[in-house]
Amino acid sequence: MSLSPYVPIIGLFALAAAFALFSIAAARFTGPRRYNKAKLEAYECGIEPSPQPIGGTRIPVKFYLTAMLFIVFDVEMIFLYPWAVSFNALPLFGFVAMLVFIGAVFVAYAYEWRRGGLDWD
Repeated sequence: MSLSPYVPIIGLFALAAAFALFSIAAARFTGPRRYNKAKLEAYECGIEPSPQPIGGTRIPVKFYLTAMLFIVFDVEMIFLYPWAVSFNALPLFGFVAMLVFIGAVFVAYAYEWRRGGLDWD
């Protein structure tokens, strides 16, 4: 088995890693080093940060549900890309299988919509 098809992918990863390391090193050497109390505090959209309790604050569950919905639907949509690329090579079975998949995604979306999972109070 030849590894030549993987050379461009490995090269792209190496280029990305080199760019990341170069960016971190360049920022370290070229950035200003004038720290003060305001720069070391957490940024909260221009408002004065409020003190936090020792254990932190409770985050409403709706934030987690929204994040999970995004991940679920995003991963489901990722499966559409390989199908779209190889659409001409697939027989009728591939088309029917993708229609069933899209139908399942739509049912899940409709269920979340009816349950109020997409409403932002």
